Amino acid sequence: MYDYVIVGGGAAGCALAARLSEEAGMRVLLLEAGPADTDPYIHMPVGFFKMTDGPLTWGYRTVAAAATQKRRIPFAQGRVLGGGSSINAMVYTRGQPADYDGWERDGCTGWGFHDGVLPYLRRMEDNERLCDPYHGVGGPLGVSDLISVNELTKAFVRAGQEAGMPHNSDFNGAQQEGVGVYQVTQRNGRRCSAAAGYLRQARSRPNLTVRTDCLALRVVIENGRAAGVEFAPRGERASVTMVRARREVIVTAGAIGSPKLLMLSGIGRAQDLERVGVQPVHVLDGVGQNLQDHFDIDIVYELNGPYSLDKYAKKHMMLLAGLEYKLFNKGPVTSNIAEAGAFWYSDGSVPTPDLQFHFLPGAGVESGVPPVPSGSGCTLNSYFLRPRSRGSVTLHSADPADAPRIDPAYIRDPHDLKIAVEGIRQSREIMRQSALRKYLTREHFPGDKVASQAEYEAYAQAYGRTGYHPVGTCKMGIDELSVVDPQLRVHGIEGLRVADSSVMPRIVSSNTNAATLMIAEKAADLIRGLVAQPAREQAGTLGSMRPRKAMAA
Repeated sequence: MYDYVIVGGGAAGCALAARLSEEAGMRVLLLEAGPADTDPYIHMPVGFFKMTDGPLTWGYRTVAAAATQKRRIPFAQGRVLGGGSSINAMVYTRGQPADYDGWERDGCTGWGFHDGVLPYLRRMEDNERLCDPYHGVGGPLGVSDLISVNELTKAFVRAGQEAGMPHNSDFNGAQQEGVGVYQVTQRNGRRCSAAAGYLRQARSRPNLTVRTDCLALRVVIENGRAAGVEFAPRGERASVTMVRARREVIVTAGAIGSPKLLMLSGIGRAQDLERVGVQPVHVLDGVGQNLQDHFDIDIVYELNGPYSLDKYAKKHMMLLAGLEYKLFNKGPVTSNIAEAGAFWYSDGSVPTPDLQFHFLPGAGVESGVPPVPSGSGCTLNSYFLRPRSRGSVTLHSADPADAPRIDPAYIRDPHDLKIAVEGIRQSREIMRQSALRKYLTREHFPGDKVASQAEYEAYAQAYGRTGYHPVGTCKMGIDELSVVDPQLRVHGIEGLRVADSSVMPRIVSSNTNAATLMIAEKAADLIRGLVAQPAREQAGTLGSMRPRKAMAA
């Protein structure tokens, strides 16, 4: 018997377990399907290039959809303690105030940016450079500038300015627009995942139990209340275990795992559950609906010299880089690879940036992106920040070990395709500037064969991929497709909450890790009955938003 059973040891689950276990009288259990975060590549920032397609992911693929030329697109989701925060590119961006204010306007009371969100963004942050009304220090999440910035990355930032963008040294401050080097979730040259930042110290508490390699089978519902969770240690179905929750079961399995678990528990659309042989326990039509993700499109250039991180693929260079990291804690191993980027406008009619770019001083880093023949290249990708398309997650079968059916509905809305093409055009414009041109031999991918509007669209359809930002499948709100209320409680079931990226009604205009951690931070206060002070009253009072119960870094 535990007070709280948390299902899913990803970013949100780690943060929530650490916060709830601050109260010594509360027994907390965190269940994670994957292994502990012991792989050394997790903690070396440059190890990101090994993370998006490997044993620490679920190995998902999307359905074959006409809008993306019937491809089954790899869909990486972390299957390791720390979840996405253990395998992502560590880019620290939080979205725009308008994103969260829009949530509140649509019925998510208390989730407006300044009063409902910013206090938690500040509380969780330990920023090495910034401390102001937008940023905090002393929190569990290390946020830092890159220790070593590649020469090409610096050239990209200059090229963006030549193309007309202002320089921005803080994408999470008063203005998001512009070009610059990203801050990253690192501390002292190592990845600061949620497992490292939140759990490392918290695991010494006697009231917190963390169990890895445990596949959750279902939430047990008794008389309209979440009574506990059934799980299989190491996935062995012959040894099913049930743990009971005295207070609440909190699902934090992510935008794919959370709706999957609810549906396996009999919560969802009746026809979808019955189709695979699951007996409906509580009908909620929104479970698994409203899936959103950023549709990422890469362009790749070949370089005229060994300027990029690609040169460290050679064994002697890899050895030198490893020695530099070990002896001096600097060099290419500290790179998150997606070092710089930009937020910009698709046209003059949009009030806030609706395009995001990531510059990688390397080629062939991610699955499906082709390397250059010479072995020396760089990559620029872009995506539309506010897609209109809405997809779904449904069960493939009643077997918890089976992958669900994932349909992100990429570019199904024609507007999404139109803005995606504009992102490719602007990417090329940046890469044509003089600051970068002197390093480039040619555009390797897509190359000269893409010039007309139809060719741009075909290229996007053929090569676009996930931006690793799925959200929305257990949406928060008060409409007929909402799954949780603004307190993150599942509609119609007592003692059950969802607290992760799946509750976002609409995707934020940035990477999603920071927003997911904020949701977990706020969930902890909602569960404990605590309320953060409004940020407007705290502006300029540095340190006033420190946690009431301090968590050491």
